Amino acid sequence: MVTLFIFLIILSVLIFVHEFGHFITARKMGVRVESFSLGFGPQILKKKKGETEYSISLIPLGGYVKMAGDNLEEYTGKSYEYFSKPVGKRFWIIVSGALLNYILGFLCFWFIFFAGCPMLTTKVGGLIEGLGAKKAGIEAGDRIIAIDNQKVGLWDDLIKIIHNKKEADKVSLLIVRNNEEHKIDVLIKERQLDEVIGSSGGKRSSFSGRKQKVGLLGILPDYNDVLVTKHGFFKSFFLALNKTWYLTEATYRGLWMIITGSVSFRDSVTGPLGMFIITSKVATHGIIAILDFLGLISVSLSLFNLLPFPVLDGGHILFLGLEKIRGKTLRPKLEQIITQIGMAMIISFALFVTYNDILRMFGDKIGKFFRV
Repeated sequence: MVTLFIFLIILSVLIFVHEFGHFITARKMGVRVESFSLGFGPQILKKKKGETEYSISLIPLGGYVKMAGDNLEEYTGKSYEYFSKPVGKRFWIIVSGALLNYILGFLCFWFIFFAGCPMLTTKVGGLIEGLGAKKAGIEAGDRIIAIDNQKVGLWDDLIKIIHNKKEADKVSLLIVRNNEEHKIDVLIKERQLDEVIGSSGGKRSSFSGRKQKVGLLGILPDYNDVLVTKHGFFKSFFLALNKTWYLTEATYRGLWMIITGSVSFRDSVTGPLGMFIITSKVATHGIIAILDFLGLISVSLSLFNLLPFPVLDGGHILFLGLEKIRGKTLRPKLEQIITQIGMAMIISFALFVTYNDILRMFGDKIGKFFRV
């Protein structure tokens, strides 16, 4: 029940921030907002203030902002209507929802770096049978302090190096055992794992639900050996900026790999049910883990919404670009047909990822994400 509550809070925050971006920008651009609604289904709260009706519906899986004259069939030419505004102003109204989600993700990461994030160290907590570390003589309790002469102190540092290695690569580990340093060479093995992105606290990192092929040593962390790392206000800002940009690159790189077929589409997507499963894992590790997950989803939602696909904000931006080039809007009937096709594809996509999440939930259980 607690997990469901946290999951609904996360969804509600993401949707509210996104729709508020559209709402506040529309108001700033002089467009009248007729309704601001969160959720769908039966309305449980409704209040009209000024020209806008605010409402909350029972099922918190969506929301919308209804602007005056945002449909060509309803547009009458009044100055406060959406289609009365130039393309540039309409662009900012459309993009502002995704932009606010992106900023929310960045702010979550900034706070985490500043407030202090519990991070796993490089102490070995366990070994995986059949992989290089055990064969090379690594033992539980060893602390890895360098990889190929590159110093490491946190598990995230170790992951970033090892996961980029290829099958049969050899790495030289400098370890500390019983206060003595030893050099041990380990052969890398590649395996398919759930994609790990960033750090979300002491016990595990955030994961996106996608699959990726990574290099492994064959070790697990010591979950009891945690170092709380805090950074200054400005350093936290740049660390958050770096992490947000890394997520942006990783997301679009992942999309490109799906398009080109280099990774499986089935293994690379997750939906609301998958998010709920992930939330159940993240929620056990405290507020920092939840904030990190919120930041990850907020950035991902922002980037997904900007894809040039009908129904999404990116699709509306594409229509604006065509309008700018042609000097006129698309015919309402044509835009309606394109939108309906896009909606059908989105619904099909949602059904597919939900089915896929069910298979994951009742098929292969979510395993360990810290295999290195």
